[in-house]
Amino acid sequence: MLVKKSKMKEVGVNTQSLFFNLLKAGLWPEPEKQVSVDGNVDWEEIYQLAIDQSVLGLVLAGIDCLPIDQRPPKVLLLQWIGEIQMLEQKNKEMNAFIGELVDKMREAGIYTLLVKGQGVAQCYSRPLWRSCGDVDFFLNEDNYKKAKEFLVPMASRIEQEGELSKHLGLTIDPWIVELHGTLRSSLSFRVNKALDEIKDDVFFGGNVRSWMNGHTQVFLLGVDSDVIYIFAHFLSHFYKGGVGLRQICDWCRLLWTYKDKVNVSKLENRLLRMGLMSEWKAFATLAVDYLGMPAESMPFYSTGKKWKRKAARIVAFVIKVGNFGHNRDSSFYEKYSYLLRKAISFSRVCLDLVHHARIFPVDSFRFIPSIVLNGVKAAARGE
Repeated sequence: MLVKKSKMKEVGVNTQSLFFNLLKAGLWPEPEKQVSVDGNVDWEEIYQLAIDQSVLGLVLAGIDCLPIDQRPPKVLLLQWIGEIQMLEQKNKEMNAFIGELVDKMREAGIYTLLVKGQGVAQCYSRPLWRSCGDVDFFLNEDNYKKAKEFLVPMASRIEQEGELSKHLGLTIDPWIVELHGTLRSSLSFRVNKALDEIKDDVFFGGNVRSWMNGHTQVFLLGVDSDVIYIFAHFLSHFYKGGVGLRQICDWCRLLWTYKDKVNVSKLENRLLRMGLMSEWKAFATLAVDYLGMPAESMPFYSTGKKWKRKAARIVAFVIKVGNFGHNRDSSFYEKYSYLLRKAISFSRVCLDLVHHARIFPVDSFRFIPSIVLNGVKAAARGE
């Protein structure tokens, strides 16, 4: 993995304000939309923020809404455009890889769904400008076993399998492919029970949607399941190391794209049973107030001051740590033994939980037993 030193620093108020204005403009493109700049701009800092949060393409799309004389210096702008051109090519190559691999798996009698990633990217106005990550396949028990047997010989690198979580990471040509036999998080039994119900809803109920990736039909989670899964997934990262704005943007675009198809009553029932309604409302306020999500398309959005305070604290944490903890010092991974690395990671999670207790006082402590237990089990298995 890439090892880096901490880059965490305070971001100026004006810089952060402009960053979010550009992000909004790129996330919700409108004809003739204009964004203006007040005063001097540290464009290098805006650029770095976009990298830290994996939203380089969205912010560049927002820059298109600036008057020409207010845009970044030519050298930086050309560098930025070059990055996005490479991102477009990477997305095209990843889509082709997914199509070919899904076809090969079907020919071998292996049936899978694609979760997150390139599937949710199709909810954006410019899918190729979304920063891509790994290829995540979700399979039932039988297909998970068959996929392991089929794909392991193709892999140049094989990660330690999470036997209880049914998770296996493989490097294939040069993409990281992750196999998931469950959708479970490490937050709590209540959360996992609902995620297991989603698994049944998909594999026994057949509630899926699809994306035509070239000539290949790629199956995705049904809308009601996907909305919950993506939310629970980024919430798990929030509690265990750092969530980035890209993941929250994915959630927003999914909700907006399928705003007329989301079963709000079903969503409410699931959130209440999972005990995640407070988190949903706080992130909903973040989505509307900071990312420009149309309020009418965000279920359970509230204008209450309580939720605005929580959203502000979440934003401060997200900006500080970056996408997946991008800004955090990870140099200890190459300095120390496995157990010491685990101890450092665990202490960091504990500190985050203490911080998050200011935002979600009940749930931050409610999730501790499950997070600790899962961490200990993973360490014992050498994962």
